[in-house]
Amino acid sequence: MAEITQRDGTWSFDGDTVRIVPGRDKRVNPARQALGELAVPLEALAGIAYEPGRRTGRLRLKLREGADPLLQAAGGELPEAADPYQLPVDSERAGVAEYMVDEVRQALLLEQVDAGPCDRYLLPGPSVPLSASAGDGTASFDGEQIRLEWNWKTEQAKKSGGPRVFPVSDVEAVQWSPAKGLENGYLRFALFKVPTSAPPKYDPYAVVMYGLKRDPLMALVAAAVTARLPHPAGPPHPAGPPEPADAVPVALTKDPAEIGAGAGQGGGGDADHDALLRRLRELGELRRDGVLTEEEFSTVKQAVLRRF
Repeated sequence: MAEITQRDGTWSFDGDTVRIVPGRDKRVNPARQALGELAVPLEALAGIAYEPGRRTGRLRLKLREGADPLLQAAGGELPEAADPYQLPVDSERAGVAEYMVDEVRQALLLEQVDAGPCDRYLLPGPSVPLSASAGDGTASFDGEQIRLEWNWKTEQAKKSGGPRVFPVSDVEAVQWSPAKGLENGYLRFALFKVPTSAPPKYDPYAVVMYGLKRDPLMALVAAAVTARLPHPAGPPHPAGPPEPADAVPVALTKDPAEIGAGAGQGGGGDADHDALLRRLRELGELRRDGVLTEEEFSTVKQAVLRRF
């Protein structure tokens, strides 16, 4: 058992798992504290290193590419203070850090862990429900639905549409990018049904970030959603992309007269009458849900009524 405790947190290794517990010091980054305890399995590791310094060294874990949804979502752009896989180490504790490095490396060698890319996530991602506020909005995720709400900094054109709520099944990709220089960062959700080229400032499916300390909290939301999307190196999602928003049910692509004729087949009498009533109810629901326009509803309804 190897263990090291510093202001930023505690790392321990039992031969199978590196356990990372964030520190409670107020100077520890909010994203580290919100992420909470991490259990990193040996199979997710590509390596470990200790970088000595005059006053403070740094212990680093290197994860296999594609093992962690947080690193996947952040694209290597997490600031050092928010990176849970780095631990600043006081120089007098360098020997303990080096002992941990030796223990983890020996276990990797004995277990012959493949250091190459993964085709599935080996860590579960941040726990849900999860909510983060930064920049011009708040992003929340409960494991099934994402909700974006706006504040007084939001551009009026984006705010006028109100909060956005959409299921994770509608999400094609998640993009998180921190602020760089004079350019703002953003968290953006790319949806199958809503392609857009609008800047994040005007995109109702994006939150703008201004480069403040709480911005990495948005990376946690991005990671929680990413963990529930198909792995980029794995097989495609079995269900495929959702049906396009303007798709029309197969039955409604037929000629209206054919729909009416089909409703009346199969026995006549009460059976025909019930089938036609069901068809009318279905058409009413399609109109109410916006699938049918008023004109389309009227045309198909008349075709059905002619069967009475």
